Amino acid sequence: MSSPAIERILRGPSGLGTAGLQLTPFAPSAAEPVPAGPAPTPAIPTAPVPAPFGAATPTASAPSAADPSAPAAAAPTGAGKPQPGDPIPGLYHHPIAEPDPARVEELSLRIKAWAIDEIQLYPVEWEKDFDGFSTGRYMVACHPDAPSTDHLMLAARLMVAENAVDDCYCEDLGGSPVGLGGRLLLAHTALDPLHTTAEYHPAWEASLAEDPPRRAYHSAMQYFTRASTPSQADRFRHDMARLHLGYLAEAAWDETDHVPEVWEYLAMRQFNNFRPCPTITDTVGGYELPAELHALPAMQRVIALAGNATTIVNDLYSYTKELSSPGLHLNLPVVISRREGVPHKEAYLKAVEVHNELMHAFEAEAAALAAACPVPTLVRFLRGVAAWLDGNHHWHQTNSYRYTLPDFW
Repeated sequence: MSSPAIERILRGPSGLGTAGLQLTPFAPSAAEPVPAGPAPTPAIPTAPVPAPFGAATPTASAPSAADPSAPAAAAPTGAGKPQPGDPIPGLYHHPIAEPDPARVEELSLRIKAWAIDEIQLYPVEWEKDFDGFSTGRYMVACHPDAPSTDHLMLAARLMVAENAVDDCYCEDLGGSPVGLGGRLLLAHTALDPLHTTAEYHPAWEASLAEDPPRRAYHSAMQYFTRASTPSQADRFRHDMARLHLGYLAEAAWDETDHVPEVWEYLAMRQFNNFRPCPTITDTVGGYELPAELHALPAMQRVIALAGNATTIVNDLYSYTKELSSPGLHLNLPVVISRREGVPHKEAYLKAVEVHNELMHAFEAEAAALAAACPVPTLVRFLRGVAAWLDGNHHWHQTNSYRYTLPDFW
């Protein structure tokens, strides 16, 4: 594996690389079992990552990187408006099979028991919205190679905790940009523990239970660190720091009534995005992508493209919901319309094109990396990230409780 292609991957765009890194297959690191007991790690998929997206039209989907045999999505015919549960016309995506209903039901019951009974995250009046979010269906769709429900619970707890912080600190369930930095910093210590003196440690420890979001972060992270390796846990903490930085940038713009340039908005969204979710795909799958491979510049680019693309999916599907909320909600169509002076429909359709370009770049870069560095755990991780993107789109597309499409077709 000492080819020029591998050397370019290690050097990265700057030419400053990880000299001496041995790109040989790694055995999965032994992780502590999840609380209810470990399941055997499944075999690494043998199907190759597909070639980069080629000649298909932008409105059709190529076979999924997670499942090369998956059917392609049909290009929209332009006849009639999309119905509830239909994908956004023209959006590049990969259809997936409906998540296993038995696994969805089991996960849904367990995550609700954790949120309501174990950590008292939500008051009873929020229960309908909790059910409508469909966390169980979401996580089963995004992690098809999870060996057990215990593994899926790792992702489900973190997802619910992240949403609680977003809703209660940033959004319309008590959130505000005022003072957000202080709240996020204290919440982050539930993920990245405070190391302080004996006198002040008890007060910090007691603070972890002071509000529901911190309780959620603390509990979810305890489960995660017991099931993950130290490297995987540190990776997640780093990604959450990125997320919190993005929250703060958006809050600062809100406080100053600033509508960013499109490129500025996309920069913010590279931090305020779904990245922490697909980057734990190896922990949820019961194996580890070694830190040396995760840190490769080519892998970092693939992960960034994946996070950016999947977050624009959220912008597009939540567009109508956000328009109906009080105040100005920044999303990519709104920013394009404001900054480029185009009608709402034109801005929305341009945002679809931005998403599609990011998706094509993700698939091309992932395929190139897998071909140049065919380490089994690396290839499996890339397939897991691709599966997360497909599952995330499927959940947004089919969650008619939360989302409806604008009347642009």
